[in-house]
Amino acid sequence: MDALTLYALLPEMAVFARVVETGNFSVAARQLGSTPSTISRQIKKLEDTLSIRLFERTTRELRVTESGEQIYRYSRDMVSAAMNAVDAAGNLAGTPRGRVNISAPTAFARTVIHPLIAHFLRTYPDVDVRLFFTDDNVEPVAGDLDLVIRLTNSPPTGLAGRPLRTVRWMLCASRDYLDTFGTPHHPSELSAHECICLGEKPDDNRWRFRRRASHVKSVDEPELHLVEVRGRYTANHAGARIDAALEGFGIASLPAFAAEAMLSKGALVEVLSDWEFDVNAYVGSVWLLYPPNRFLPPKVRVLIDYLVACLGDAVAPAEH
Repeated sequence: MDALTLYALLPEMAVFARVVETGNFSVAARQLGSTPSTISRQIKKLEDTLSIRLFERTTRELRVTESGEQIYRYSRDMVSAAMNAVDAAGNLAGTPRGRVNISAPTAFARTVIHPLIAHFLRTYPDVDVRLFFTDDNVEPVAGDLDLVIRLTNSPPTGLAGRPLRTVRWMLCASRDYLDTFGTPHHPSELSAHECICLGEKPDDNRWRFRRRASHVKSVDEPELHLVEVRGRYTANHAGARIDAALEGFGIASLPAFAAEAMLSKGALVEVLSDWEFDVNAYVGSVWLLYPPNRFLPPKVRVLIDYLVACLGDAVAPAEH
């Protein structure tokens, strides 16, 4: 194959890499500003020129062939090299400019990330931000994203990342509710209270507690306390549970980041603060993840640094 033919295939190789990463002709076309029929023709041209089949196509799925996997690795490296060249040029230019696409879990995006964006936009007037609210584990490349915020204690390999904070859960109630029905001092007392649960799983009303090490009173005290609670209202949205607690409908289970604003105002009060509330939802470390490019564009770097400065735990682990 002569050099001219090789150079002519570079656009098709880039398109092929995006199709593999998205797993769908239509999604790849939308991200590339093209059409599925055009993408299909480009893939056919690459197959004909290389004399191999890149995909096995069925009515239900698009599967990469063994030969396609090998071609994808070279195509991916080519695209990565091009991205690094662009990123290096951006670093040399030095001015943060352009749009940054970032995704985050819905509740965390609304409660924590969104309130920070206005100050960032004022600080960097040439940088735009597109924030996606999603609870799906979107891959940065497949989702056409620069940054992904994910709650996980095991960051995926193949991505670079910075830890932001850890998520813990707590119990909160309004002062009026506690004045009327009393403040529980032990988990066992919760069975006599109205409790506002997550309600996503059958056992979400079975709350588990461990006394914080600094508050352990006896070596004979059980390590785990399990309490079955009830309440008139359940909701799988933190904002809805906060509203219900503010209205005096009971003691709500909440991620700490969602409750911070109401706690600081005194509208809500933390209950059983000397106990660790153990739940099976929305817990772990919050990681800011991105493709491991050697050069990050200034627009992405400044947003990473800004979020880490605003949210990073003082005891956060090192960069992933």
